[in-house]
Amino acid sequence: MHTFIIAAVTADGFIARHSTHSPLTWRSQGDRQFFIERTKSAKVAIMGLNTAKSSKRPLPGRINIIYANDKSELPHWAEYGEWEITQEDPTTLIDRLRQADHKEVAICGGSQIYTMFMKAGLVDTIYLSVEPWLFGQGLHLFKEDIEQKLELVQAKNLEENTLLLEYKVINDKTLL
Repeated sequence: MHTFIIAAVTADGFIARHSTHSPLTWRSQGDRQFFIERTKSAKVAIMGLNTAKSSKRPLPGRINIIYANDKSELPHWAEYGEWEITQEDPTTLIDRLRQADHKEVAICGGSQIYTMFMKAGLVDTIYLSVEPWLFGQGLHLFKEDIEQKLELVQAKNLEENTLLLEYKVINDKTLL
């Protein structure tokens, strides 16, 4: 199974100003379009509760898996679309999805969820859309120290001022 992180970051490396800051307010149209296409092809989107709450609706055409304690925490849109709640550790969740014959999984944020999956060694690819914004401070991509070798697969413009970086995660720990 192919598992990837997909995120928009500012030029100074932040995914948001704070936990309730919606990326919908600063991401470019090119990034939004890439996110939609890439996550639709994966068919499964995993996210934390704050990321789910920052969305206006569930991601259509995808199974939305939300890390939450119970239904009472879910965003207002949870009555629509296909979603499920989980508290499974990342390895158990990915194993379950693999057994259900899913081929790809998109890890859609936020920083706690990105950290959980990276620390579990489950991420194959990272897609970063670098947006022309500076926040100075805010939420980083990861909540903890991560030391991980990456290989640049491609860099391309999504728009005039938005750069998409695709990295392959190098899982050979002897390289570190």
